[in-house]
Amino acid sequence: MSIDIKMAWRNIWRNPRRTLLTISAIAFASLLLVFMLSFQFGSYETMINAAVKIQTGHFQIQAEGYREKRSIRQVVSDPASAGKILDKIPEIAAYTFRAEAFSLVSSENRTYGAMVVGVDPVREAGVSTLKELIREGSYFSDNDTAHALVGRLLAKNLQAGIGDELILLGQGRDGSVAATVVTVRGIYSSGQDEFDRSAIHIPLKYFQDIYTMNGAVHEVIAVGRSLENVSEIKADVVAHIKKSAIKSSLVVLDWEELMPGLRQAISMDLISGLIFWFLLIIIVAFSILNTFLMAIFERTREFGVMMAIGTTPGRLTKLLLIESVFMTLLGVISGIFLGGLLTWYFQIHGIDFGSANELLSQYGISGRMYPKLSLLSALLGPGMVLFITFLAALYPAFKVRKLRPVEAMSYT
Repeated sequence: MSIDIKMAWRNIWRNPRRTLLTISAIAFASLLLVFMLSFQFGSYETMINAAVKIQTGHFQIQAEGYREKRSIRQVVSDPASAGKILDKIPEIAAYTFRAEAFSLVSSENRTYGAMVVGVDPVREAGVSTLKELIREGSYFSDNDTAHALVGRLLAKNLQAGIGDELILLGQGRDGSVAATVVTVRGIYSSGQDEFDRSAIHIPLKYFQDIYTMNGAVHEVIAVGRSLENVSEIKADVVAHIKKSAIKSSLVVLDWEELMPGLRQAISMDLISGLIFWFLLIIIVAFSILNTFLMAIFERTREFGVMMAIGTTPGRLTKLLLIESVFMTLLGVISGIFLGGLLTWYFQIHGIDFGSANELLSQYGISGRMYPKLSLLSALLGPGMVLFITFLAALYPAFKVRKLRPVEAMSYT
């Protein structure tokens, strides 16, 4: 160990109270950053999973151009083949098929335009939270036909309730008139007003008969076992499709492409959070700056003596920077350790939101939120603390270079 390192270690403990306060401030800031960044990342994953399980899934297989045009003629003509591709990928937790058609929906008193969605009653329950979102009535039975699940706002606009009949009038895939009468079996509320006012769900086989789909669907929706693996799963699905006979007609879209607004909202929230954390780091940096300025004022005569006996200004600067690194590293390492422990505890047990539990559970979100500790959340914030506080220590360290030995030794 070099003499400079020994001296730096000794010097930081010459005033242990001030050193401990400075290290504690850095540790607290690092702990807070580790926990809050982990909480942010965990809440984003919860939000994404809740959103995709209402509508889009983690990714979808569609006919090329369907997302832009939503034409009833742009179909996945052989959904069974697409299903066989998904069956080969163990990372996929579940998948289902859907078909959609814009139609007029009429009750006894009113008529509204809505998206009629055909869903597989059994498979849909494994992919989406539609079954859990039912607030009145009940979900489909396995062999249901002329029944419908209606969004809360659409049911309100139609003045329709459980057991009421609705007339659906639209256009079939072959251009024919698609018309039927369905009975309201359930009313759901997802918390997404646009979805609740614009969608009505009926059994997929019944939809295919009414809209002359000839077994085709518009979307194959899948969810992975983990949100982190979605990009890898998508690439795997694309590779399998390219090897299949249906490669020319299908595309694979993940949740970011299907819901760009959600990604933008998360990015904006993350940016606002980073601004707050940056201000916190600046406050800690000023505490480091203050500590070292005080150290220089207290040790000015010492520095003068050292320079008088031959110590160069560069070596004094190096000594002060080593002291800064020691204190910052002690604080950052302590903060990462304590923040990791705190995050790990709540990652297992969750954070209970008390009275908000019931409200959150209505929209498919657990009443408990779980932080997610990762290498990024553990190192990003403390790394910024380390960098900014080191920069803050540069000013007082380089200030020593301007000292003159005679003036410094006479300083009081």
